[in-house]
Amino acid sequence: MEKTLNVRGMTCGHCKMSVEGALKKLDGVSKAEVSLEAGKVDITFDESKVNVETMKDAIEEQGYDVEN
Repeated sequence: MEKTLNVRGMTCGHCKMSVEGALKKLDGVSKAEVSLEAGKVDITFDESKVNVETMKDAIEEQGYDVEN
């Protein structure tokens, strides 16, 4: 399954690596790609292993705000 989340506060390469790294550590996430310009994260995941709330929590733990 694919999902795009809007994330505020990502401004640099470190932000991109933090968010992508946190998501890729989750069991079930196969791809996480940040677009700094758009403020979005495209995620490919197995919904039987991980849900959107868990992914949002992982991003927020890195210090960024996820918009609905």
